Amino acid sequence: MDELNDGLFGQYEKHPDALAFYTRDGGYRKSSIDQAARKLTVDINALVISLGPSINDVESAICKFPDNIIADLYMTMHMPYANYSRENEKIYDFFKRNSEYSKNFKTLHRKILDYIGVVSIAYEEGAPVMTDIEFDVVKELAFKIEGLASEDLTKFYEAVGSRLSEKFEKITHKVPMLSLDNAFSDEDVRDFVHSVYRFLGQLPDQSIALTAEPKIDGLSMSIRYEDGKLVSAATRGDGTTGENVTANIKTISEIPKQLPKGAPSVVEVRGEVYMAKDDFLALNARMEAEGKQTYVNPRNTAAGSLRQLDAKITASRKLRFFAYAWGDMSEMPADTQHGMIEVFSAWGFPVNPLTKRLHSVEELIAHYNTIGLERAGLPYDIDGVVYKVDRLDLQARLGFRSRSPRWAIAHKFPAEKAVTKLTAIDIQVGRTGALTPVARLTPVTVGGVVVTNATLHNAEEIARLGVKINDLVEIQRAGDVIPQILKVVESPDDAVEFEFPKTCPCELKTEVIREETAGGVEGVIRRCSGEFACPFQRKEHLKHFVSRKAFDIDGLGEKQIEFFYDDTTLPIRQPADIFTLKARDEANGLQRLKNRDGYGDTSAQKLFDAIDDRRTIALDRLIFGLGIRHVGEQTAKTLARAYGDWASVHQAAIAIAAGDKAAIEEMDALDDIGPAVVESIGRFFGEPHNIEMVEKLVDELTILEAEKPAQHSPVAGLTVVFTGSLEKMTRDEAKAMAERLGAKVAGSVSKKTDILVAGPGAGSKLTKAQGLGVRTMTEDEWFELVG
Repeated sequence: MDELNDGLFGQYEKHPDALAFYTRDGGYRKSSIDQAARKLTVDINALVISLGPSINDVESAICKFPDNIIADLYMTMHMPYANYSRENEKIYDFFKRNSEYSKNFKTLHRKILDYIGVVSIAYEEGAPVMTDIEFDVVKELAFKIEGLASEDLTKFYEAVGSRLSEKFEKITHKVPMLSLDNAFSDEDVRDFVHSVYRFLGQLPDQSIALTAEPKIDGLSMSIRYEDGKLVSAATRGDGTTGENVTANIKTISEIPKQLPKGAPSVVEVRGEVYMAKDDFLALNARMEAEGKQTYVNPRNTAAGSLRQLDAKITASRKLRFFAYAWGDMSEMPADTQHGMIEVFSAWGFPVNPLTKRLHSVEELIAHYNTIGLERAGLPYDIDGVVYKVDRLDLQARLGFRSRSPRWAIAHKFPAEKAVTKLTAIDIQVGRTGALTPVARLTPVTVGGVVVTNATLHNAEEIARLGVKINDLVEIQRAGDVIPQILKVVESPDDAVEFEFPKTCPCELKTEVIREETAGGVEGVIRRCSGEFACPFQRKEHLKHFVSRKAFDIDGLGEKQIEFFYDDTTLPIRQPADIFTLKARDEANGLQRLKNRDGYGDTSAQKLFDAIDDRRTIALDRLIFGLGIRHVGEQTAKTLARAYGDWASVHQAAIAIAAGDKAAIEEMDALDDIGPAVVESIGRFFGEPHNIEMVEKLVDELTILEAEKPAQHSPVAGLTVVFTGSLEKMTRDEAKAMAERLGAKVAGSVSKKTDILVAGPGAGSKLTKAQGLGVRTMTEDEWFELVG
């Protein structure tokens, strides 16, 4: 177990829970790591709560740690403290009191600093591995652990900048480029302003002016001029040393190469290099047209573009610049922050027109809110507003903390919400023919990603929100899901109501039907009546066919399906086309896949091999992959177990399509199979083109018979629900095991539930099971039961 030598296992090896982290070959057990990350979320949230992150941000940050850090954090923070009670003592105070564990915190601190370095490199190279708020959580955690380890805080502050690439020469900043503290609420802004007055020994009488300027989401830059000539340019780097990107900076037309006469002999102008939204979208459109990988957001693209070894690439990327600060100066041409901005403008530098000089907390917050409303319409991305004490003599008196100035703070916008304009509403057609309205938005960055679309779900949701085309709307993005519209912020005079279409947007223009619910009431979902004749449904059907729980073909995902569906040389228009792809490719001569953009000998062969690997397929995966409406993963397994082989499933389906009463009753009698499923299967196999499609597919496959579940196990025929954290296996492994033993695994608790297996963190399902009198047991008791 060599991997353990770098961890804290040796100090806790006698603890009964320690071994649960490790596999026999010395690796980390995923289920234990996942459980530890969930438990750590509450504890670490208590340490970083001053940042104001959501609990989801904290959990997401922890889950991105390497496994060894999660294991060490958990062992250090939990295993020695069996008698720790969160209600009686704050966890931070508890750790401080138990100073004998400071050595462990030193080890953790070193590892987290190393990890911060890795994350910083990825960030500066334009490929971040976490969001800004997640990175703030990691840095704050390192800061708190530093205190627990009782070491010099400057070691942490030196590490919070960006690690430097080996590709560029280094430049030492004569005046360090420090970061700013963050404000996440109006109260934080009030505290900042009051702290300025307190430090200066004044009452908060609004006599001190402050500037408020948008915080540009780009790459910090320091540009040095000597005797008026641009001589060097460096990135922020770690705040002390940056990368020499002089040649690349000279390609940005907005940055003067020569200062006017009268400028001081030494000038360092600092500001932000960024990419405008329109330029970013145009670049991505060009990359997509060339078959190349597109970029995630303007900030990362600007950073990556500026750090090219070939300045010609930088020049082609249309980078821009805003000046807002300074470094080494032989003399100061103004005595206020606002005055320096005016000087920069006079010298030919772009400065932000939204910068204002204000005097009160109320004015600062009002300007922040105004900029927030205008944010979506700005041609560039911002992630907050920076407040600075205006007078430079007061800035000098206020001075600096270890990592930031006392005279400035960044008031950050909420990471996952933004206001933008709804420019159009389009209709998307899904696999089952459901018509979903999608809002087209003026591009805006939300949570580190440029958002151009948001779901509107259905016509009823449009009516509920009262949303119209041209409205200003507030959107929210959570995780990786498509953003949603929260509310209408402003509806202008030219707002236009949206009329839901009565025909499908496909070329067939088939009628849109609105189905009734079981109670005879019109449902909210409108569907295209064209079914698999509709090209939109065919494409979505193919995406479902290759999905993870269906055929799961490596290298053939949604993007590849889009490519092959629209391709005229090697089209994939139905599932069987996937399995004839190699044969058709070999007949294509010069048009073979390996000769096309995005593919080569190796990648093309890998795709063909992955397809061949799926020629032998489990019966339930085939049934699920057909994409029959109402036939989900569990229903497909029920059908596979009940009929055993493909011939029997196919025979029953054809009989149902023909109206065979006995076949209908036989299928309807199965658990999980109701009239809607039977009707859907009959409709599917009643269409000649579906039968032809299935027959062509089956000719290419070897379909395995369903594994017969155990008939005499203690759980055969029982309905089991798993909840909470499982420590000895993953949820999928537990589900597969129960099904092999003949049990039915359900996702929710009901009167039909026989057993609830509850792990740590079990919540409402456990409460409901106890109320219904359902038998409950721990994971260990489950293993004892099934042997």
